[in-house]
Amino acid sequence: MWRSRGLLRKLKTESGAVRWMSTVMSFGDGSHGALGLATSTVGMGVDAYEPTPIPSLPSDILSVYAGHYHSLALNSQGQLWAWGRNNEAQLGRGLSSSRETWNEPKRVEGLENVKVCGAYASGVVSSAVGEDGSVWVWGKSKRGQLGLGKHIIEAVAPSRVEALSGENVAKVSFGWGHALALTVDGKLFGWGYYADGRIGNMRNGHLKSSPLDSTLNAFSNNTQFESSDLEVAEKRVLQGMEKENNMPIIWEPRLVEELRGIHVVDIACGLDHSLVLCRDGSLLSCGSNVYGQLGRAREDLGFFPVDINFTPVSIAAGLGHSLVICQLDESDGSVIVGTTNIASWGWNISSQLGRSGPANFPALIDALAEENPVSVSAGRAHSVALTSKGEMWVWGSGKNGRLGLGSSVDEVEPFYLDSLEGFQILQAVSGFDHNLVLVAG
Repeated sequence: MWRSRGLLRKLKTESGAVRWMSTVMSFGDGSHGALGLATSTVGMGVDAYEPTPIPSLPSDILSVYAGHYHSLALNSQGQLWAWGRNNEAQLGRGLSSSRETWNEPKRVEGLENVKVCGAYASGVVSSAVGEDGSVWVWGKSKRGQLGLGKHIIEAVAPSRVEALSGENVAKVSFGWGHALALTVDGKLFGWGYYADGRIGNMRNGHLKSSPLDSTLNAFSNNTQFESSDLEVAEKRVLQGMEKENNMPIIWEPRLVEELRGIHVVDIACGLDHSLVLCRDGSLLSCGSNVYGQLGRAREDLGFFPVDINFTPVSIAAGLGHSLVICQLDESDGSVIVGTTNIASWGWNISSQLGRSGPANFPALIDALAEENPVSVSAGRAHSVALTSKGEMWVWGSGKNGRLGLGSSVDEVEPFYLDSLEGFQILQAVSGFDHNLVLVAG
């Protein structure tokens, strides 16, 4: 297993400046090239069962981002790199590049005059946020996820989202067809496919459930699945999407009026649901609830509070499950000040909740009770977390090596990824079936 000798190295450039040194590692499903590994090592169509360094990235990567099937990395110069699936031009290198090169990280073209400070992605669209708060998008989406205007479904090169001009955007999050943007001053904007009220009610009095819900209902509460049933459920979702007609779409970002005056501090989009964390500590959810991913008894469409008894700190959303890092209450003296844990709820077909018990409402993951998680990320059917000790824990579906444990075995509870012992882990994120880990040195 590859090891780093110098965890935090700095390199003096010719100008005398000190540059950050880091390495990006990946593991999981390699079928779309999202691992970024050379063909001679792992390559397209072959999975990585343990964290493996990506050899062709700059040595000054500051942060990594995982789309559903592709990956993004941002370096210290504000330059963005991409690799993985490119069927929809989401890599920012046009549509003419050979599929054999998709697994090779390359710089996104068209952002040369933008100093990027953040990047986000769905399955078919990528986005960059500039230092000035501007939002840039590229890819293809018939669901309006580009946010570039009515019936604009393709942007082969990065294009600025003019509807957000004048706003200082801090973060963007994408579902399968919907998107949310959070501004520095706490305003929330939404656009794209809005069935189920997954971007709020948008003052629309005729919200209704997505036609996909009838497809998914048969799967939502059945916990006696064979492993093959996961593929069956996913196939039915995709078939249902193809059959949707007259899709309700908001083509440009629009202020979420029902949250006007409420300061939002974090956002997370699952496949067809959304989570919003507010400065006052309230956690809201909206969208489809066929897996119980909204975490609330109230079934109304739009943003309503999650039924949670803990103080949420940060949020993440997978295909159909939700994860929240919570600050535990120390008022009774039994909990050390500053202690955190993760509450989970929603789809649990592959144990991606990391716990037993009812799945429809938030409950803490007992196996992480003394680990103090500081970040969490959710994939299609697996989850990963980093702790205050710098350790990485994984749980859920192990298919294609997506847990990095050297096998395809599922883990019903969080399991310590000891192959990364000795590394200074800076960040860990999950796409649908792959993971990226940023380490110092």
